Amino acid sequence: MRGKLLFLVGLAAGYVLGSRAGRERYEQIKRATNRLWNDPRVQRQVKQAEDFAKDKAPEVADFLAEGAKKVVGQVSGRPASAKTRQTKRPAAAKHPAASSTDAAK
Repeated sequence: MRGKLLFLVGLAAGYVLGSRAGRERYEQIKRATNRLWNDPRVQRQVKQAEDFAKDKAPEVADFLAEGAKKVVGQVSGRPASAKTRQTKRPAAAKHPAASSTDAAK
């Protein structure tokens, strides 16, 4: 459905921009478009789409951040999961040999 809507919008924009019908036809299309846009049913759908986008924005941001981490890991040669594990380990776990020699003294 979304693809069809985008196609129609693109078709209308192309017609308006490429039309040789003159200013009168342009004004007629503009009035029809304004009437359609200001229709309460269309505005109800616009509001619904805005609410959906606001609800999904954090999920999309997290998804994109994870994807970016994977790409960085692939480019740098290290997997993203190993990178995050290194930053989350306590200092003693990073250097087990140092802590065992301290305990022996």
